[in-house]
Amino acid sequence: MASHIEHVDPGHSSFFLAFRDELQEDHFHKFHAHQGLELLFIHEGQGIVEVEGRTYELQGGSLFCFQPYQLHKVEIPAPRDARDVRYVRTNLTFEPRYLEPFLAPYPKLEAFLRFLSRGTLSSPRFAVDDSRLMGAVESHVRAVLEPGEGQEEARILFLISLLRYLQLAVISGEELPPEGWSVKTTAHIESVMDWIEGHFRQPFSLELLAGELHLSSYYVSHLFKQYTGVSLTDYVTARRIREACVLLGSSGQSVQRIAREVGGLSAPYFCKLFKKHKGMTPLDYRSALHHTAK
Repeated sequence: MASHIEHVDPGHSSFFLAFRDELQEDHFHKFHAHQGLELLFIHEGQGIVEVEGRTYELQGGSLFCFQPYQLHKVEIPAPRDARDVRYVRTNLTFEPRYLEPFLAPYPKLEAFLRFLSRGTLSSPRFAVDDSRLMGAVESHVRAVLEPGEGQEEARILFLISLLRYLQLAVISGEELPPEGWSVKTTAHIESVMDWIEGHFRQPFSLELLAGELHLSSYYVSHLFKQYTGVSLTDYVTARRIREACVLLGSSGQSVQRIAREVGGLSAPYFCKLFKKHKGMTPLDYRSALHHTAK
């Protein structure tokens, strides 16, 4: 039984999807991905989740965070008793750009949202021991469907509060950028990310990046790795792969053309990178998305 569904402006920056399920029948997803950041709260149930070649245990009191266009699959075994409710979940999926404008006064929270949606998570699974949080998530999904004014404001405020709680109490501190970073240092990192966003489709040059930002190459490389936990090269590659996933799912462009669009790469090298990051070839990824959509 599925209930409480809201779907707002799909395909645009205001994309927002929320629903709550209570399932008794077999539940099996093929590999699929979403354009937004998906927060999947598990209230009850047991099963497995596969994310890009890795398997994680699914159980009540857990949260899964799936980044935009990250391929994943949820599988729940058959119940012992047909009357049992085996799987209760709440799903919040939204386009990060939908929320980012409202986080401008809170730079640390804005950086946290970027980390969740674009950073390198060591695991997509997190333990949620606070039953009040789970209850609040359920209540919000029920409330957003009630008629009346102020729903947009309520949705935004809830997402901000939820992110703040996840930042403080759920996501491991060791995965986040170090505390005590100066505003100037954080601004440098944001400038680097913005530069990459505008240039990842071109062959990457550390010297060009550093020169345009008036910083030394060593400083940029060292600072970025210390702040994000990944090298600049790996970050650029991940950004290119994410863009490739968008193009594979939304266009009929050939692999060769997509390889050129996301960095001027050769098709063989692009395929090698893609399989390393996603655990499958670009064509297999496209096929998995199209089969799910049918």
